[in-house]
Amino acid sequence: MGLRRDARERAVQFLFQCEQNPPENLDLALNEFWETVRLVEFDKSNKSPRYGKQVELPPPTVEEMTVRSFADQLICGVLQHKEECDNVIKKYLKNWDFERVALIDRNILRLATYEMMFREDIPPVVSINEAVDIAKKYSTEESGKFVNGILDKIKADILRPSRESTSGK
Repeated sequence: MGLRRDARERAVQFLFQCEQNPPENLDLALNEFWETVRLVEFDKSNKSPRYGKQVELPPPTVEEMTVRSFADQLICGVLQHKEECDNVIKKYLKNWDFERVALIDRNILRLATYEMMFREDIPPVVSINEAVDIAKKYSTEESGKFVNGILDKIKADILRPSRESTSGK
């Protein structure tokens, strides 16, 4: 799995957590989240039990810092543009209340919508493919289809200057 996929998965996890328990201090919450992620990864790689012992983690690797940097950008962008993203998503939900969409699916949709609307460095098709794969992993197979359908409709309506044809101008 690529570093950007890892970052997107972590971003969705953090956004899910935020919706369940909104942080008073985003920077502190992000630091605690990343520390927990590192501890979990350490526990996975270290087979000997630590039974509540304090663990001194090594400094973050370049890969860990790359994942965190990209994930933090996505998290902050989604939180900054949450209302705009939610309004776009709601526009394409047919016969379905936004609040009834599974919490994990809602945050996957928000992330991909944010990428398509505000990140010109990420092709919309990449955002959609990543979102579908993350939905299949963290939600259900049906969620993958649901997420794909909504995001495909959103993509069709998003016009970016860099994506428009320049012929005839």
